[in-house]
Amino acid sequence: MAAAAELRTPATRSLLLLAARTFLRTGRNLSTNPPPPQTPTTVTAELLRLLSAAPAWTPDLVQAVSSTLSTASVPDVVVPVLRSLRNPSVAGPFFLLASSASSPQPLPPDAYNAVLPFLSYDPAALEKVLEEMSLLGYGLPNPACASLITTLVRSRRLEDAFRAIGAMRRLKFRPAFSAYTVLIGALADARQPERALELLRQMQEVGYEVGVPLFTTLVRALAREGRMEVALTLVDEVKGSCLEPDIVLYNVCIDCFGKAGNVDVAWKFFHELRAQGLRPDDVSYTSMIWVLCKAGRLGEAEELFGQMEVERAVPCAYAYNTMIMGYGSAARFDDAYRLLERLRERGCIPSVVSFNSILTCLGKKRKVDEALSLLDIMKKDAKPNTSTYNIVIDMLCMAGRVNEAYKIRDEMELAGLFPNLLTVNIMVDRLCKAKQLEEAHRIFESASQKGCNPDSVTYCSLMDGLGKKGKIDEAYRLFEKMLDAGHNANPVVYTSLIRNFFMHGRKEDGHKIFKEMIRRGCHPDLTLINTYMDCVFKVGEVERGRAIFEDIKSYGFLPDVRSYSILIHGLTKAGQARETSNIFQAMTQQGFALDARAYNAVIDGLCKSGKVDKAYEVLEEMKLKHVSPTVATYGSIVDGLAKIDRLDEAYMLFEEAKSKGIELNVVLYSSLIDGFGKVGRIDEAYLILEEMMKKGLTPNFYTWNSLIDALVKAEEINEALICFQSMKEMKCQPNTYTYSILINGLCRVQKYNKAFVFWQDMQKQGLTPNVVTYTTMISGLAKVGNITDACSLFERFKTNGGVPDSACFNALIEGMSNANRATEAYHVFEEARQRGCRVNVTTCISLLDALNKSECLEQAAVVGAVLSEIAKSQHASRSL
Repeated sequence: MAAAAELRTPATRSLLLLAARTFLRTGRNLSTNPPPPQTPTTVTAELLRLLSAAPAWTPDLVQAVSSTLSTASVPDVVVPVLRSLRNPSVAGPFFLLASSASSPQPLPPDAYNAVLPFLSYDPAALEKVLEEMSLLGYGLPNPACASLITTLVRSRRLEDAFRAIGAMRRLKFRPAFSAYTVLIGALADARQPERALELLRQMQEVGYEVGVPLFTTLVRALAREGRMEVALTLVDEVKGSCLEPDIVLYNVCIDCFGKAGNVDVAWKFFHELRAQGLRPDDVSYTSMIWVLCKAGRLGEAEELFGQMEVERAVPCAYAYNTMIMGYGSAARFDDAYRLLERLRERGCIPSVVSFNSILTCLGKKRKVDEALSLLDIMKKDAKPNTSTYNIVIDMLCMAGRVNEAYKIRDEMELAGLFPNLLTVNIMVDRLCKAKQLEEAHRIFESASQKGCNPDSVTYCSLMDGLGKKGKIDEAYRLFEKMLDAGHNANPVVYTSLIRNFFMHGRKEDGHKIFKEMIRRGCHPDLTLINTYMDCVFKVGEVERGRAIFEDIKSYGFLPDVRSYSILIHGLTKAGQARETSNIFQAMTQQGFALDARAYNAVIDGLCKSGKVDKAYEVLEEMKLKHVSPTVATYGSIVDGLAKIDRLDEAYMLFEEAKSKGIELNVVLYSSLIDGFGKVGRIDEAYLILEEMMKKGLTPNFYTWNSLIDALVKAEEINEALICFQSMKEMKCQPNTYTYSILINGLCRVQKYNKAFVFWQDMQKQGLTPNVVTYTTMISGLAKVGNITDACSLFERFKTNGGVPDSACFNALIEGMSNANRATEAYHVFEEARQRGCRVNVTTCISLLDALNKSECLEQAAVVGAVLSEIAKSQHASRSL
């Protein structure tokens, strides 16, 4: 047969050729010395003996089997042999040999059906046999089909099983109902719901009546993969057909849609369940309670739990445990403990998961002692597991209570739960976060001695700890040690190295690490790219940051919300905030669900570019989309409004933030103080400062500078000096700007000597004055006639790389002229003109008088000419 010939591989053909020669010899022997006739049972037994003893198909086995087959009717023995065989490596070749021996008559259908399960290891051979069966007009019995698909599924060869079903359909066979259901269930478990759905549609096409359980399997699989719309369509299909949804389908819908965050849809199914005349069972109630707890809708969960108590008399232990976990997640520990007690009263043991949930939440709230007490209580009810001990060790390490963490680890060992690599990784990571690097390093070194060889996670935690501590070179040496140990560096490791190099001012090394990662063939993930871009923007490399954003797509990703947030923040910081609107529009068009951080970046950019009204609109959009504004959101808009003197609106927004229970910070208070101070509303600025301090917030240098600046501008210099003293008493170190404000203020009220005292104090503090401070001080000294100090200061300013401005030159020239130092004043006058600085009329008149008094007539003529040019210029300007 043609199909059988195609089936044979070269190796099989050579063995069959040997078999043919054997048959020819056997034929010649039959013509002279016929062997004694044997019964089929005897031949079957002999064939089974030969095939069972052989591990593989060999030439010797071919000769022995061929010889045995020649003594009986092949169709009579091949089926019982195949049904009794267990070794697929000899079953397939035996079938081919028997098929050749039976020629020209084909083997019976039973022989083909018996060999099918053995061909599961060779999809190509299986397909050829199915083609031959189709040509012969043989049917495909359901048991044979089901057995074949089940064999493939059990060996996890779902791709081959799917192809086999496809081949059956192409060859006009009708695959068995159970073959479909087994494969659909396996594909659903393997997270391949699309293929499973395709098979379900095939079942419907071939006329099978698909029941609710199969639809339920598909709904669960599709929902788990986020294909919610398709899952809902299947549910609607069940309801629209003659099928009636059962309690299992509704429970699956409640669970799946709830886990996907569609709480309202889960609620709808729960209520619909009742409307269909079904009574919620323990699973229905518990699933819905869990969904509500996870969504933070604890009030609804409590109400449903109470309803369950009424309807079902005694809720199941799992419902209690679910509510306990819900209370734990919401940090309502008293309620959680109350339910634990009620569960004990019912004679039930609280689950380890419930205890672990409460312990986790206690850890997040830093309630370590309470967690340790709960662990002792837990030991009376439920046996702590590895997760329990790891949770407790985690929180103890985070709290810096290392010795107690070691005791818990020893207790874990005594309980027969030997610390695993996860325990080591938790301890190393948390100790690094608690800045106990030496202890973390000790655990790292001792891990391998206890049979827990560090993995890439352990190395990464320690590297990150070293890097954050500034020990970058040690971190890099550990990185090299990790590579030498045979661990591959993943994007998480490279992210840590890049971030820490940039953080500690070694941006070139950070760039090198990124290039090294690419060279080593490690493909970056989006988190790494975002981190790298953020670092680049923070060191002021704006164009490079833009280029990284544009390159995201070349790495196979699309920019996410964080990518855009970093871009907006980077551009805003670089003074390019005007682009914020366009980027925000692009994010909106792409359908991004912005989080609070992204909204804050957008709002901050809009405020810094003066588009405060637009920022207001974005704030309203944020509220409409149920994204809760944070203190940073309000802080940006309050600051933006304060800077454009819309203080009443700023204050209203400030009050709104307080009414929403947002914990206000120093930055927001300081923005208001600065705004009120700049417009002279000092009393209100003081009231805000007082409120801030009552809330336990300590003013920073920006707060004090804003208030001192406002007082100086109002010429309340004594009050400003009191604030300066309070600033120092509250351990807030004055900066260059603080001294500059005070020096300027003292000079404005002609307290030049006092200003010079602050100037000297500033120098003692190691602070470098800026050009405004120098100009103010030089002008002040010159005005009181202290020309020697003024000139000395002027020369020191230039020596330190300072570039005097027009105000500085004018102050010094006028002071020298008034002190009758005309010649020196003229030299400064010439220097000012050479630098392109404008000398004003008052200064020129003072200098001209001084030069005439000193009889410096030539120089006086030059100054007079300049004065004349200034007068002509002013006259021309007025005429225009």
